[in-house]
This record gives sequence, C-alpha cells and structure tokens, in this order.
Amino acid sequence: MKSMILLFISMLFIISGTSQSFIGAWEGLHTTDDGDKIKSVVIFSDSYQVLTNYDATTGKFISTNGGTWKLDGDTMTEKVEFDTEKPDRVGTEVSFKVHINDKTMGIVGHDMEMTRIDDGAPGKLQGAWLMSGRVRDGETQTRDTSRPRKTMKILSGTRFQWIAYNTETKEFKGTGGGTYTTVDGEYIENIKFFSRDDSRVGVSLNFNYELIDGHWHHSGLSSKGQPIHEIWSVRN
Repeated sequence: MKSMILLFISMLFIISGTSQSFIGAWEGLHTTDDGDKIKSVVIFSDSYQVLTNYDATTGKFISTNGGTWKLDGDTMTEKVEFDTEKPDRVGTEVSFKVHINDKTMGIVGHDMEMTRIDDGAPGKLQGAWLMSGRVRDGETQTRDTSRPRKTMKILSGTRFQWIAYNTETKEFKGTGGGTYTTVDGEYIENIKFFSRDDSRVGVSLNFNYELIDGHWHHSGLSSKGQPIHEIWSVRN
C-alpha cells in the first residue's frame, strides 16, 4: 500500500503545467492488496496544485502534497510546498515527463491514469486563495500572506480543499476537502475528508460568500459551530 500511495503522490505532478483547458479536478480510484478502496483527487489552478488520497469508503485521510508548477514541453517541474509523507521534499523541485489528453492523464512509463471530474466550472470560486484576514467584532484583522505559515484553499468547479502548512519549518497543520456549490451568494461545502477529525466526514456546511474588490468574504458557522468571517485573497 505504501508504494501505491507514493505513486499517487507522483500523479500530482502530471496535471500542473497543462493548458488552460485542463484546469479543474481529476480523480482515480484504486484498490490496495488488502482490498481497501483509495480515492485520489487532484485539484489544480493556473499555478498551484494539490493531490490528496483518502479511503473511498470511510473518508479517512491518508496523505496530501502540493506546490507550484511549470511545464517545458512534456517535462513537468514542481516545487513542493507541503508533503505529509515526505516533508523533507518541501522546498525541492521534482521533474518528470507526462502525457495528458482532454479526459485522462498519466506519467510516462506508468499504466495508472486519472480521469476528469470537472474543467473549472460551474463553481464561481475556482482558483487558489490564501487566508488574508478575518473580521471580528466588526473590525478587519489582516494577515501577511507572504509569511511561511500559510492557509491555502484551492477550488475547481466542484471540488475544494484547504491546507494549513509552514514552508519554513516544513510542518503540515491540517487539511480538509470535498465538494462545493456556489448558488445565489450561498457557498456549501460537503466534507469528504478531514485530517483532524474523521467524524466530520459527510457533514455539509452552509456559508455566505461575497467577492469584494477581488477578495472572497466567507462567513457563517465553522465545523465546530463557531461564527466566522474570513477573508481570502487570490494567490498569484
């Protein structure tokens, strides 16, 4: 199972540098030698990507990694920002050859493929975002997004994932994700995995959302039932 998960991690890199038409989410379903069904989901935006593996039946979190990407011909290069299984990779670059078409993608020399979930639609928040502030008691508190300690949220047209990590210490703080919708100013998350608490799997959370001067204002009740008003900024 360990070798399979490591291969899933490598799958992360294939999609990053493709053309704009491949922005969105992709998934693969794999059965281990022990009979466990593992789902792998990759979300990527223009410049950032994340791969997560979790138990398809229980939602138990297994691993995640991600970072920035660039493409030169068919050679993909990623700079790793977080990696739960190999934190020593944080800050390093990895290159390899890829093949991809409109429906599937893969690493040259490997049989495994992932299939498209969506192409960045219909959700209105597709892209990579960084937590840049909060509103508390009517007062806006800003956060320096250039610091090593980051909370990133990356969304395709139907999938979302947030990741908290530190690029300087190489620490992973937590992650969660699943599906989402944006309709009439309402943002709904359906949790498929949550590294800190498996019991949250299957829960749906309703929030209000509004784009103000390019910033995403996200308000409602957290998974713990506490009121929140977060501000997210597009990650360039």
